[in-house]
Amino acid sequence: MGVMENIIEGTIGEAGGRLDKALAEASGLSRERIKALMGEGRVTLAGKHAAQASLKVEPGTPFAIAVPEAIPAEAAPQDIPLNVVFEDAYLIVVDKPAGLVVHPAAGNLDGTLVNALLHHCRGQLSGIGGVARPGIVHRIDKDTSGLLVVAKTDRAHEGLAVQFADHSIERAYRAVVAGKPIPVAGTVTGSIGRSNTNRKKMALVEEGRGKHAVTHYRTIETLKGATLVECRLETGRTHQVRVHMSSIGHSLLGDPVYGRTPTAIRPVVQRLGFHRQALHAAELGFVHPVTGETVRFSSPLPDDMRALIDELRQ
Repeated sequence: MGVMENIIEGTIGEAGGRLDKALAEASGLSRERIKALMGEGRVTLAGKHAAQASLKVEPGTPFAIAVPEAIPAEAAPQDIPLNVVFEDAYLIVVDKPAGLVVHPAAGNLDGTLVNALLHHCRGQLSGIGGVARPGIVHRIDKDTSGLLVVAKTDRAHEGLAVQFADHSIERAYRAVVAGKPIPVAGTVTGSIGRSNTNRKKMALVEEGRGKHAVTHYRTIETLKGATLVECRLETGRTHQVRVHMSSIGHSLLGDPVYGRTPTAIRPVVQRLGFHRQALHAAELGFVHPVTGETVRFSSPLPDDMRALIDELRQ
């Protein structure tokens, strides 16, 4: 039995220009997907097969793209509750609870955000690179809570990935850190890479070995032995806030990897059973990759962090 195909037909837009770019704009597929389909002989221009992405095309030229039906993702859909902040045909913004892993991997093959999205978005995923899966463009740690945007379509995936790559995404975190940062606001700059002593940890490393990372922090409220800070990311590196705040002597409360809770407030943390890094992705802003509209979302602090802050108020 042959592969089911969806035929996209139309004409090249008024701008003309490079074939892959013109077809992406006309079809809603990403340029990478267009190139892959060309390589499979699935693109015709004025009735003839087209295989050269850089070919210059005239406005009004008819085209057809035979898009094979997206194959199912390897991960299984699972009915896991999701807190959906925003959703349209192209993307979904979710408020992730602490404890939920974003992507299936060794040790967490199911019960992840991807499994939940495969169930929630069934029938709506048009295929990222030909696979009916949610397009994960960024992640937050298992034990970090807060906002995450995920693409439903190839075009949205590509558009969001570009914004993450050029650091134009707005991201602000709320964190409860040990001690009182001085100055009360500042910028931490330092390359982040794998630790030489523990491959599961990230660390500040010499320039050129890791990835350039910049975090801007400011004090929101001084607490008993701790501080509620806002951290705005210029870059998005693995464990960035946790590594950077720890590097200036103010590790996140509850962080099992990069910090030790100060002795004076350890009883509070233990009484509350707070056993995760006190970190919440509170704000997320970006340009919608399809509509071009600037969108911003915010998420209130989760109950466990609010309880911690209330206990530490002077």
